[in-house]
Amino acid sequence: MSGWWTSLEEQTRREVDASVLRDRHLMAVKTVWEALRPLGLGLREAEQVVRTRYEALADRVRHRPPDPLDLPALAARAAALPGQVAAIEALWDGDTVHDWFVVLIAVLEDPAGEGHLATVHHQPGGHPPGLAAAAAGRALADSLEVPFHFASPDTPDDQAPRWRTV
Repeated sequence: MSGWWTSLEEQTRREVDASVLRDRHLMAVKTVWEALRPLGLGLREAEQVVRTRYEALADRVRHRPPDPLDLPALAARAAALPGQVAAIEALWDGDTVHDWFVVLIAVLEDPAGEGHLATVHHQPGGHPPGLAAAAAGRALADSLEVPFHFASPDTPDDQAPRWRTV
C-alpha cells in the first residue's frame, strides 16, 4: 500500500491528508483514485490508501459530530422543512466507509417530498443505529402526531418497503 502512497506527488499527498483531517473520506478517495488510476489503481485500492491515511493521522482527524437525536433538535429540523410533515420514516442505508446506518426523514405533503432529519451511525458504546433511530423517530412522530414507519428496525435492509408504498 505504501507504494501507491509514495507514487503520489507531494501536492496530491497534502490534498489527501487535508481531506482526511477534515473527515472528507470520499473527497480523499477521489483525489487518490484520479491521480493513480492511469497507473492501474482501482477504486478499492484507493479506499485502502485513504484508510491507511486515516490510521496514520487518527489522533488529528476532526470527525464530524453525530447528528443530534434529541426531540427539540429533530422537531426544529422538521419545522424548518418546506412542507407539511405527513410521517416520520427511518430507512437503512450503507456504504464502504460507515457500514450500515439509518437515515431519519420527514415524509412531506404540500409540497410532496421528503426532508432529511438525521443520519444515525453506530456509535462505540452506544445503541445500535436501528434502535437509536427507532426511539428518536417514534418520539418525534408522537410529538408531531403523525405516523412513524421503520420497516426493518432490527435488520439492515435497504430494500424494505417505504411508508408511501405500505
